[in-house]
Amino acid sequence: MLEIERKFLVTSDAYKKGAFSQKRIIQGYLNSNPERTVRIRIKENKAYLTIKGSSNTTGMSRFEWEKEIPVDEAKNLLLLCEKGIIDKTRFEVKIGNHIYEVDEFYGENEGLEMAEIELESETESFEKPQWLGKEVTNDKRYYNSYLSKNPFKNW
Repeated sequence: MLEIERKFLVTSDAYKKGAFSQKRIIQGYLNSNPERTVRIRIKENKAYLTIKGSSNTTGMSRFEWEKEIPVDEAKNLLLLCEKGIIDKTRFEVKIGNHIYEVDEFYGENEGLEMAEIELESETESFEKPQWLGKEVTNDKRYYNSYLSKNPFKNW
């Protein structure tokens, strides 16, 4: 139940050529407090309720609990969410022994492309593709919960 991930900006759309999966995601937050975010996500024909705790000092690790829920229930819960729905396409790209999840955002966050990689430990090494840009792991502006209230277009 511990999520260890690093986040990076993306410098080109070259990742799309290597993507083995592409899914549309709509998500909202019942609670966007960084100490305990509660998210509703619809990813294609599946839906999830996710609770995340605060990040540690590096920004790489935090508690995460996720449960699949019926899509019709998720649609109803989205109606209760705080203002600011996240709309994005997630591309999955295998690089070496890892899978990068690259999000292309729409709506209020149009123009933002961000890659995440989940790791087994904070010190685990991984291959960095050419399209990977600046690391933003510990920059809270790039948390989806932050983007839902403070869209990229307003920066």
